[in-house]
Amino acid sequence: DIKKLKTTKIESERFLHDGGWDLSKRYFLVAANVLNTVSVVDTKKGKLAAKVKVGVKPHPGRGANWVHKKFGPVWATGHLGDDAVAVIGTDPAKNKKYAWKVV
Repeated sequence: DIKKLKTTKIESERFLHDGGWDLSKRYFLVAANVLNTVSVVDTKKGKLAAKVKVGVKPHPGRGANWVHKKFGPVWATGHLGDDAVAVIGTDPAKNKKYAWKVV
């Protein structure tokens, strides 16, 4: 029912472009490609969880997810401005050391 749609405004980077979900479907990672940042939105709490500095002009589409044997669940994006791929840890519960960092 469109009349019951809930809207939540959160503080984030400006000029958000595109992004995708982490493996748990709790966090939405979205590129602020003008600022070379990925914003992480905690959709359960309705808050910004992190801002992650990445390479030049991140352009993830929906991004890519997999489980890395050292870093745990990760999410990745390519970039329009360089040839790097940023891989970001996405599990603050079990892999806090790597969560919301480029690994």
